[in-house]
Amino acid sequence: MSEPGVGAALPGWGADSRRRGELFPPEEPRAAVPAGFLQELPSYRSVLRRRAAPEGSDERRGIALGTAAAERRGPQPKEEEREAVPLWELPMSIADKRRIRDSRQADIKYPSGWNQWKRVSSKSWKKSLKGIKGLSSYLKLWRHDIRSIEGKFGTGIKAYFSFLRFLVQLNFLLFILMFSFVTLPTVISNYGIFNSSSADIFPDNTEPYCTVYTPTGNKGLVYFYTYLKDLLTGTGFLEVTVLFYGYYTIDAAWLSVLRYNIPLAYLLVTFAYLGLSLLWIIKRSVEGFKQNLVHAEDQFQSYCNKIFAGWDFCITDLNAARLKHQSLLYELQADLEEERLKQKIADRTMKEKLRIYTLRIFLNIIVIAVLLGCFYSIYRATVFSQENSSVSDVGSVSFQANLLVQYLPSIVITLVNFIAPQIFSFLIRFEDYSPAYEIRLTLMRCVFVRLANIGVLLFSLWSQIHCATDQCKACGYNYELYPCWESAVGQEMYKLLIFDFMIIIAMTLFLDFPRKLVVTYCSWKPVQWCGLQEFGISDNVLEIIYGQTICWIGTFFSPLLPAIATIKYFVIFYIKKISLIHTRKPASRPTRASSSNFFFLVVLLFGLILALVPLGVSIAHIPSSKACGPFRSFDTSWAIVPHTVLGFPTGLQKVIYGIASEAFAVPFFIVVCLIMFYLIALAGAHKRVVEQLREQLVMESRDKLFLIEKIAEAQKN
Repeated sequence: MSEPGVGAALPGWGADSRRRGELFPPEEPRAAVPAGFLQELPSYRSVLRRRAAPEGSDERRGIALGTAAAERRGPQPKEEEREAVPLWELPMSIADKRRIRDSRQADIKYPSGWNQWKRVSSKSWKKSLKGIKGLSSYLKLWRHDIRSIEGKFGTGIKAYFSFLRFLVQLNFLLFILMFSFVTLPTVISNYGIFNSSSADIFPDNTEPYCTVYTPTGNKGLVYFYTYLKDLLTGTGFLEVTVLFYGYYTIDAAWLSVLRYNIPLAYLLVTFAYLGLSLLWIIKRSVEGFKQNLVHAEDQFQSYCNKIFAGWDFCITDLNAARLKHQSLLYELQADLEEERLKQKIADRTMKEKLRIYTLRIFLNIIVIAVLLGCFYSIYRATVFSQENSSVSDVGSVSFQANLLVQYLPSIVITLVNFIAPQIFSFLIRFEDYSPAYEIRLTLMRCVFVRLANIGVLLFSLWSQIHCATDQCKACGYNYELYPCWESAVGQEMYKLLIFDFMIIIAMTLFLDFPRKLVVTYCSWKPVQWCGLQEFGISDNVLEIIYGQTICWIGTFFSPLLPAIATIKYFVIFYIKKISLIHTRKPASRPTRASSSNFFFLVVLLFGLILALVPLGVSIAHIPSSKACGPFRSFDTSWAIVPHTVLGFPTGLQKVIYGIASEAFAVPFFIVVCLIMFYLIALAGAHKRVVEQLREQLVMESRDKLFLIEKIAEAQKN
């Protein structure tokens, strides 16, 4: 209501107000909504259905949430409650909202100087972290290359190259750990920069012949091919370098009055790189699991996200836009392919189901037969190589034949690794699975072949190292064949890693590129029918998981093996990229990155768990070499831990022994189980709440559609 005299002071104001009243008539009192109309809403019907459900069911539990939402939408907030309600939720005119806004601003108490400084500092810190995170994304290794691969070949192949980048970063970090805490102190001590002491205190009842170790170094006139052979096998001049376990004979390095315990550091760093690998893999697996879970919740939501919110409007480059367009295209193709297969599975008749299940059983019998044949061939090759390893003493046998006998297990392993995945990839086509499940099943089949090869090799080595005769009982191992058995195991792991790298290069140069040339320049119909080879994600992933498992096992016996693995995977990235772009074709059945990347990490985690078994046996069970290495003063490598604990104060010893006792382990295990059960129950409750919220959103959207239809009907009438 205006003040007196205002209308007289302003001529024409009354006419303007009358015209405004004609244009904007005063609001009439709202008519009450009929109860029958509200009962027609889909959300109200859903509430009635839930109330009719049995007590304690999921539908019954959703009543409270839906009722609370209805109550929030029903009565209008009171005057004293409006302070906590946002302005846009208040059913008022703009003038009233402005008045309330002004009153709220007048009642605002500005923070003190300290609180204001904390708020500004917090915002600045968050902004700085966001800037650093954005800068790190630009500095990420192979960022542009992986984005280009994603646009041309899809997110499934992009997941493989991202996985390869992860292994490069992981191995580089493992190399930094081993080099900083083990290799560098030992090298500095050997060059006299630090005072050092050798490990010369041997366990009781150790015979002198157990401490004799003469590395197979090159003496006299040495030919060039001898150095090349040593470089490929890890023998000769490489055996006495920092690459292998036998070089690390320093017991302690002294820096002024500080004593650096190298054997303890060697063991702790081993535990550290295994634990770091485990935590990093689990972290990435959890992220992939979240993405996979979100995608699996609602397929329609995935389509909406890609179509309406999938485009990056910050793209200004034409090539980048083309890559993004191709990436979205491949994602939609993968979604549609899975939907097509689901529809095909749903439409199968009983006769078709019987046929496909019978075919799958028959094909799985063939797969089991192939696996058994691979295992038996590796076993026979290993036994033959062990039984005929003494042929080198026979002068009638040539050097090439002896070398072939020694490398026979590696050759058979390589042939098995090449042939078995091809058979599995051929058979999987007839089993009619989805593309993502095909990758998983093929990977699991190939895992048994690849990782069993390492198991057979280690079993054969340990059978030679173990000595059951009385002659070897004093040393605890076969000192005649393996005076430094840790270096021998490290050499085998080194040879496997190098040989695997050579095979990958040879396959690319002598199979992929010749096939590309033949398909390009030969018009013969059978050649054109074969065409270019698709990029097999499963066998390529298994190649690098196989190599990474070798690296995890061999790092304890060859501390610089992660550096070799880093260089290997760095080169493999460019080899695979060139091969993919120039000699391969996009997959005919696209795969999704979320499910593939998660499963890659699960298989890698399985390889890490497999690597823990031989390392645990070597550290805790097999006697350490008495002629080399940092643990030659102890019965086993683990013996350094209780020996170090004995040097602690008495109180600390009691605490450590108490933590390691069963009296602490059993309650700790029970507490962990209780926490796990609580988290499982909490996750289940959160999942039910998420389902209810999702259903509430669906109901609200249906209510809006219902109201729009009613408005349209009213306008027609």
